[in-house]
Amino acid sequence: MTRRRISRFTRADGDDSASVIDLTPLIDMVFILLIFFLVTSSFIRESAIEVQRPKAATAMLAKDAKATVTITADGQIWLNDASVDIRLLRSRIEQLGLGGANGSAVILADTATPTGLLVKTMDQIRLAGITSISVAASSDAERP
Repeated sequence: MTRRRISRFTRADGDDSASVIDLTPLIDMVFILLIFFLVTSSFIRESAIEVQRPKAATAMLAKDAKATVTITADGQIWLNDASVDIRLLRSRIEQLGLGGANGSAVILADTATPTGLLVKTMDQIRLAGITSISVAASSDAERP
């Protein structure tokens, strides 16, 4: 009579094949955690157009704005990273549905931007229905 040696890796029916660990639940958990972190994280949208913002000692962090209007030093105007003419700014804001009672906008103006262009831009934004307008500045703490 032959005796079989039973070890931890031998099944009761005598099959000596290696045990396989099912990784499906582990992969499922990794994807669930990934989705959880993506949904709960907040993303900061920065403008792709580089401007030299003026410094302000009293600069405060603004709430999320629906519209970001950037004015470069040479007078180009960008609405949410798309170039737009000053005469079309109002209609583009209305087309995108960014105006209305709860609409808000942030203007990122370069330090060399003429004040007249800044005022015209603010006027077009207000005519589009946005009443909450902020002008971005950098605080001394932001600069290296």
